[in-house]
Amino acid sequence: MFAKLTQFLNFHTHNFPPTPDEKSIYNLLIQDIGRFGEVENNWLSVGIHPWYTHPEDWQSQLTVVEQVAGHKNVLAIGECGLDRGILLPLETQLTIFKAQVTLAEQLQKPVVIHCVRAFNELLQWKKQIKPSVPLIVHGFNNKPEIMQQLLAHGFYFSLGVALLKPESNAAKVLKTIPLTRLFLENDDRDTPIEKIYEAAAVQLEIPISALKNQIWTNFATVFNQ
Repeated sequence: MFAKLTQFLNFHTHNFPPTPDEKSIYNLLIQDIGRFGEVENNWLSVGIHPWYTHPEDWQSQLTVVEQVAGHKNVLAIGECGLDRGILLPLETQLTIFKAQVTLAEQLQKPVVIHCVRAFNELLQWKKQIKPSVPLIVHGFNNKPEIMQQLLAHGFYFSLGVALLKPESNAAKVLKTIPLTRLFLENDDRDTPIEKIYEAAAVQLEIPISALKNQIWTNFATVFNQ
């Protein structure tokens, strides 16, 4: 299952196909699952993003996710989660999120989490449910206090293009995230993943090769490889 360790692991991306220098986990959105046959030979995550939830028919969307979630190349469930920036009530979002984590628990696959201004609710849910699968907050770019709270409850973090801005929260928290809890991604941006690794390595004051090896080690831990 492992790629060449000389490649960059791009933990979460909406860009396809990957470049030769990277091994990526491509996020297949619910509305694109019809393309599953085209991309199934690549590493994938599959889930219902809160932006694309059908509130009156999300159970049917979940059924579609369930049909492909067991595939060996679907490494994770998600991205799914909570977002205060949309009209869908947070209570409804939480119900749909919980259903997807239940699926992840059944399959013993990690969950890639989208969270916008709802970290209190996410932490409260984690305290109550105590899921056994790894939980990774993707695109993390928030305050150190929130990072510490998430870290205390076992979350992993995937950081992205915000690292290219020294004044960003992501850049400020990078040095305080344990390297064993770190991933890097380019999400839906055109920024090459190696640029994000370069920025992180400079800020961490370690060689890119060491950073790359650590992130592959984290991958092996999270995905039981």
